[in-house]
Amino acid sequence: MDKNIRILLGLLVGSILLAGTFSGGFIVGHLLPSSGPLPLISNFVPTAPDVQPEQQSATPDDMETLFKPFWEAWNIVHQQYVDQPVDDLKLMQGAIRGMMDALGDEQTFYMEPQLYENENSSLQGEYEGIGAYVDTDGDYLTIVSPIEGSPADLAGLQPGDRVIAIDGQDMTGVAPEQARQKVLGPEGTKVTLTIARAGEREPFEVTITRAKITIHSADGEMLENGIAYIDINTFGERTTQELRAALDDLLKQNPRGIIIDLRNNPGGYLSTAVEVSSEFIDKGVILYEQYGDGRRDEHRALGNGRATDIPIVVLINEGSASASEILAGALQDYGRARLVGMQSYGKGSVQNWVPLSNDQGAARVTIAKWLTPNERAIDHVGLTPDVVVVMTVEDFEAERDPQLDAAIETLLAMLNGDPIPTSQPTSIPAPAAMQTPVP
Repeated sequence: MDKNIRILLGLLVGSILLAGTFSGGFIVGHLLPSSGPLPLISNFVPTAPDVQPEQQSATPDDMETLFKPFWEAWNIVHQQYVDQPVDDLKLMQGAIRGMMDALGDEQTFYMEPQLYENENSSLQGEYEGIGAYVDTDGDYLTIVSPIEGSPADLAGLQPGDRVIAIDGQDMTGVAPEQARQKVLGPEGTKVTLTIARAGEREPFEVTITRAKITIHSADGEMLENGIAYIDINTFGERTTQELRAALDDLLKQNPRGIIIDLRNNPGGYLSTAVEVSSEFIDKGVILYEQYGDGRRDEHRALGNGRATDIPIVVLINEGSASASEILAGALQDYGRARLVGMQSYGKGSVQNWVPLSNDQGAARVTIAKWLTPNERAIDHVGLTPDVVVVMTVEDFEAERDPQLDAAIETLLAMLNGDPIPTSQPTSIPAPAAMQTPVP
């Protein structure tokens, strides 16, 4: 199991630890197309930036007065800024970005074209890049572990390698998340990384040919004592299919109980969250969707689950968010599972990704809050484990997993009718990287 590696950090996919938070999040169904005569900023951009009549004709009549200062500022930039010509595309994107940021919701923002494309790819279970788990919390992009058989692995990258330059461009002072985006690229193209490695006196260069990386979002295996272990890493397009295949295989081996590992799972599609939850809950509400106007939708179990009566323990941590919290919260509310680990991230909102015209990315907009079956609101709160267990720096360095150990102990106690183990708090903090949601 590579979960310890993922506990320390993100995949070189275009996911989101996103814009510094969790943009992976909870997405309504599939990505929605733009529709209707919405007054998008892109519709306001004139063909000639210094011709006021054309600008006004592009703005809806009832918004001309409101947008007059916008066009005045647009003209000032085009007529007076020292370095001409200015880049109209960047100005347009900046206007969208500013509008979304002005809402003050960290989950609502402008998804620029590359980010939007990367996020789509990650939820589809594949992306194009070098194939490595990385840490984006330090001064430089740092390799946590290459994915076995990936270009990064074949090139000899090692855990702890720091990427100090990309294609000759010094990464000093560049945010590691930005560096991560630079490493991504089309299959078959090359990227040259300058690596600083502990024990090496001088940095060295590695040229890697990018490839299409396929990511399994759900895997399973049998542990000792008749315990099945299922690792769910995201709630994407392939997750339900992969989970059902794993369950079919595991259930043939007559497990006594199941451990579901949701640590550092940032979420995904709402529909997938309902499908996955329905594999373990036979009937009832999985979640409520609460809209700003007071309306409420309920999403119920599908009634076709494979493991609706087997004892379950769920592993969560600070990086378990959104759809992960839906599954864990529903299992906890129905008494179907005990939660072990650390307080979850607390992302209780639902977003639409609405593509913009001319391949200019998407507007990511929060449309609702969600509640657990017992109507618990977990946004900015998270789920509290029944058994609290911290993963310390020493644990990680020694390749120990006390959270999984506690999950096994808890499940065995449930199976044997013994008292549930008490929480195991500690004053030793986990590594900073482990406290950040993982893409």
